[in-house]
Amino acid sequence: MASLKRVINGKVVKRAGDKTITVLVERKVVHPRYHKIVKRFKKYLVHDESNEVNVGDTVSAIECRPLSKTKTFRLKEILTTGVAL
Repeated sequence: MASLKRVINGKVVKRAGDKTITVLVERKVVHPRYHKIVKRFKKYLVHDESNEVNVGDTVSAIECRPLSKTKTFRLKEILTTGVAL
């Protein structure tokens, strides 16, 4: 059975070297004690083969084989272009 590949959506916060971007993914979860919605953030390194993404863009990335020690996602598509932070 083929494993399902994760897809993440987030905002580009940094261009980290050649062909690499840093994507900030925000998710909302319920706090276990206070039962309020809180935001949780995580940064992922994403492979951008053609260096076409800029800071502020919203992108979609898909999981792939490990490309380096910390980079396991590659760019799927650019959802929206944005203004730099």
